[in-house]
Amino acid sequence: MIEEVIDVKEQNLFIKFNNSFKKKQTIVFLHDSLGSVQLWRDFPEKLAEATQCNVLVYDRLGYGKSFPMITHERENNYMELEADVLNDLLSEFNINDAILFGHSDGGTIALIAASKYPEKVKAVICEAGHIFIEDITVKGVEEALNAYNTTNLPQRLEKYHGDKVETIVKAWTEIWLNDKFRGWNIEYLLENIESPLLFIQGEADEYGTLNQVEKTISQVTGTSEKFIIPNVGHTPHKESPEIVLNKSIVFINTIIN
Repeated sequence: MIEEVIDVKEQNLFIKFNNSFKKKQTIVFLHDSLGSVQLWRDFPEKLAEATQCNVLVYDRLGYGKSFPMITHERENNYMELEADVLNDLLSEFNINDAILFGHSDGGTIALIAASKYPEKVKAVICEAGHIFIEDITVKGVEEALNAYNTTNLPQRLEKYHGDKVETIVKAWTEIWLNDKFRGWNIEYLLENIESPLLFIQGEADEYGTLNQVEKTISQVTGTSEKFIIPNVGHTPHKESPEIVLNKSIVFINTIIN
């Protein structure tokens, strides 16, 4: 497993890359709003081993071991810009058959990338992604911000992000709680997604309703399926790792075999 910080169009990103399975596709993992390579734990390696696929995991700019953000301020299209960075990263490693596995913001970025760069995306696993803003989403972010201000959450996040914690929390909460962001919607991009899609969501997701799933799978052009897990919240791969792993293995094996 290669571990290093690389320069991708002037963004210094920390990556972990295993390309020992040279005849298979590459699973690329995209973390959530407060996530990192380290927070995926061993899930990427388990999925790669089970499917015999290569795997690329990276910290988005400002997160984990990647370099800090220049500013915490974000525009409404920040996830589209992240999809462009992903495209540059895929080009850096000459990956033209990526299976994108994205969680939350990462799931949304995966959908956008599949829409904008279909020639590089073999399939998408979107876990708890968003295509529009809901009241439950805003409430969830407000509660997370309150936890940040009143509990030991900052100290727990420092373990993964060091002195970048305050910046990434501001970057996430300020845009999602800004009135100008309430009209954000990427449904117009979905019809351009031709690659197979698996949308995984916990039935008790505290950041989004099942409308996110239904409206996504009904509007993509390629084949799509949903996988709803009862009594699970916003992070199925942590709350029910074996269930998510097994479903992902079955889905990926139908793509690569």
